[in-house]
Amino acid sequence: MTPRNTLLLNKHWTFKQGGRDAHSSAFPANDLPTEIHLDLLKNDQIPNPFNNLNELSVRWIADETWTYQTTFESPEDHGEPNVKTVMKFEGLDTFASVYLNGNLLLTSENMFVWHEVDVSEHLKTAHELNEVQLVFESARQKGLDLVKQHHEHRFIVHQTEISRGPVRKAQYHWGWDWGPILLTCGPWKPITLETYVSRIRDISVKYELSDDLKSAHVRCKASVDGPGNVIFEISGPAIHGSLKASTVSAQKSLPGQQTFELNDVHLWWPRGYGDQSLYTVQACSVDENGKVLDRSSIRFGLRKAELVQEKDAHGQSFYFRINNIDIFAGGSCWVPADSFASQISLQRYRDWVQLAAEGNQIMIRIWGGGIYEPDAFYDACDEFGVLVWQDFMFACANYPAYLEYLDSVRIEAVQNLRRLHNHPSIVIWAGNNEDYQIVERYGLEYDFEGDKDPQSWLKTNFPARYIYEHLLPKLVSEETEGVPYHPSSPFGNGKSTVLKVDPTVGDIHQWNMWHGEMKPYQLLPEMGGRFVSEFGMEAYPHVETIEKCISREEDRYPGSMAMDFRNKAIGHERRVISYVAENFRIRYDLPNFTHLTQVMQADAMAWAYKSWRRQWGSPGDRKCGGALVWQLNDCWPTMSWAVVDYHLVPKPAYYAIKRAMQPIVVGVARKLQPWMMRPADELWQRDTSHIDLRKNWENVKFDVWASSNRPESVDGEFIIKFISVRTGRELHPSLKIPAKVKANSTTEVVRDRDAPYASLQDPKRPFEIAASDPFVIRAILNVRGQQVASDVSWPDPIKYLDFADRELSVDVSEGSKIMVTAERPVKGFVIGERQGVKLTDNGLDVMPGEKLSIKVEGAAANNLEWRYIGM
Repeated sequence: MTPRNTLLLNKHWTFKQGGRDAHSSAFPANDLPTEIHLDLLKNDQIPNPFNNLNELSVRWIADETWTYQTTFESPEDHGEPNVKTVMKFEGLDTFASVYLNGNLLLTSENMFVWHEVDVSEHLKTAHELNEVQLVFESARQKGLDLVKQHHEHRFIVHQTEISRGPVRKAQYHWGWDWGPILLTCGPWKPITLETYVSRIRDISVKYELSDDLKSAHVRCKASVDGPGNVIFEISGPAIHGSLKASTVSAQKSLPGQQTFELNDVHLWWPRGYGDQSLYTVQACSVDENGKVLDRSSIRFGLRKAELVQEKDAHGQSFYFRINNIDIFAGGSCWVPADSFASQISLQRYRDWVQLAAEGNQIMIRIWGGGIYEPDAFYDACDEFGVLVWQDFMFACANYPAYLEYLDSVRIEAVQNLRRLHNHPSIVIWAGNNEDYQIVERYGLEYDFEGDKDPQSWLKTNFPARYIYEHLLPKLVSEETEGVPYHPSSPFGNGKSTVLKVDPTVGDIHQWNMWHGEMKPYQLLPEMGGRFVSEFGMEAYPHVETIEKCISREEDRYPGSMAMDFRNKAIGHERRVISYVAENFRIRYDLPNFTHLTQVMQADAMAWAYKSWRRQWGSPGDRKCGGALVWQLNDCWPTMSWAVVDYHLVPKPAYYAIKRAMQPIVVGVARKLQPWMMRPADELWQRDTSHIDLRKNWENVKFDVWASSNRPESVDGEFIIKFISVRTGRELHPSLKIPAKVKANSTTEVVRDRDAPYASLQDPKRPFEIAASDPFVIRAILNVRGQQVASDVSWPDPIKYLDFADRELSVDVSEGSKIMVTAERPVKGFVIGERQGVKLTDNGLDVMPGEKLSIKVEGAAANNLEWRYIGM
């Protein structure tokens, strides 16, 4: 029999504007996969959409029809007896018609689905040329037409225009408050031609772990096209590339199925909790003589995943339990890594996940306005031990539920669930992003408690409830095993949305910092919930990134048209400057303002992660189960909430999260003073004359705690210092407090304790206090004589402090290392990172008597620049 052969149809494509019969000029396209903007750019037909104001000059592309074309030879074995020939289109964006040798082969209206067509009767004989044409109509225009056709539905969308509502296409292509409007189209995933007599189409692995998690009953199943008997083999597990021995025995065999009992199993663990053990199952299709007709394999991991939602003293819990271990899920939200997803290489995906993992991030939430990411992304999450919260692709809209739309969504969900269900990293599927916010804001019909009839939901003006609370959970249950489903992010049992945050139940998106009330980030400890799945603070990327995308020197200043155009967040001008002005002395040139925004964002992340991790509490008292910053990454070079920029260059906030998510951390915080308590909408209405801002430096009360994800308790000693910002001297002897840091819990060390302070007197007016001597509180945790964690509490706001004469010393004599010391406390020491440079830490505070060591890769340390607050 003929073995399976695959031909990748990726070369010699051309494209033109218009339909098949258009007489416009044809240009060479990129090798597939590709998208129209990339092909126009390749041929110098448009400027780079990522630079300057060029996004505006390419908007016309979205309203045109585009045709791709190539020729290929029929395979040698095409037409032989029993040989089937199929074409597979892994992704067509979005309204596509495919013609083969002039005949319509298929039409597609969903970017997220793949298509396969038997072309055995359509191809010419072996070695003859065939012509394939792909016609892509305007998704924007088709969307507008669908809105008119379905006048029975109330289309509502946030962020963008209404045309995206009925279109199953990456929603961020319409633009978002962090990304450009680049409505692209094209063959964004590979196209292949296959010939076979027998083939294995896909492999499914489902399993049940024993109660003690030491053995597993594994069921392997393969979908086979054509004749042949399937034989399965399980090997592994592989841990960091090396194989470990495993006992595997087949228990039962059925056509295309086999059952195994695995003993002494190696579990898959999140990063920091154990090994990322991955087994491999190989399926071989053989004929009656034992000849192999086809071979395929997948990897899978054995793990138990639970979403714990139990009544407790705080309401109802929301946290993850993996392999019977409670996990505080600190991490970030993920948007597509490029406006043109076809140009994200497999290595770039791996680099992103590795960066998150090295930053101690244990979870990534894939946001519902992007794409179902390729296998390479999830493979990397499996290998690095990063948990995945996976949204279905719905975001910030009132989506329809007419029959054709539901059929398309069903196919989309089933295909992606089947493709992804073997990845142990995926521990939750969520129905959408913020769609219940639309329900509340526009008063749509929604009776969570009273109406439990899914068919009735289709008759309301919120028919998508049928998708989120009936269709998708049903499909998740059928296609996966042991993966919980959550109707939306956020969702609190019909109580909690973006607009109405209920911190006692479900997950929340906390946008009363930055958006909403614009509360000070110092109030974040009071703004948590059972699980904070979105929150964020904006910052500029490093200056090199800005200079790459804004070419004119005269545009490189905060507030220029080019800079403001690039930042898509509504009201960003007022919000950024307000937060900077509340906390720092403003320096408005680009390098210094960039630095201030970065230190501000890092401070906000430190407050959030250390405070909400503190609320992790102890078993049975998990007040907060996780925190996911909005967002990890960008889809283009810009100023946004991302903690790492488009070029994979971390901002200081990335390192703040990294430090706060170490296995054991120590936290120190002052009791907030009245100036921080003022609601933003009352700033100009309240009499603040009674507030003595010196109180932020006097009569200070503080807390110290430790948070641990370690499986065992450790004995530690806490050192607490009170260091003058002005002189660098300790104002009081250090406190030394021995304490046991509890396993996988928070240990409260000091509660509401008074801190010392010293008053400065003017010698000419000895009876008046001229000013207080502001001080930092330094907390250090030593375990067995070694420092394992530290934290510092500054007297806010930083702008009132004098940072003259820091006597900072930066030693780069070793070439690959930067050593930093200071005689007086230094705030926000930031090295100007750039593409290709890798640091072990950044965005640090430097304390007297301590030496910071930062390793540098990719550049000589003496070629880097740095700055700090007040420099």
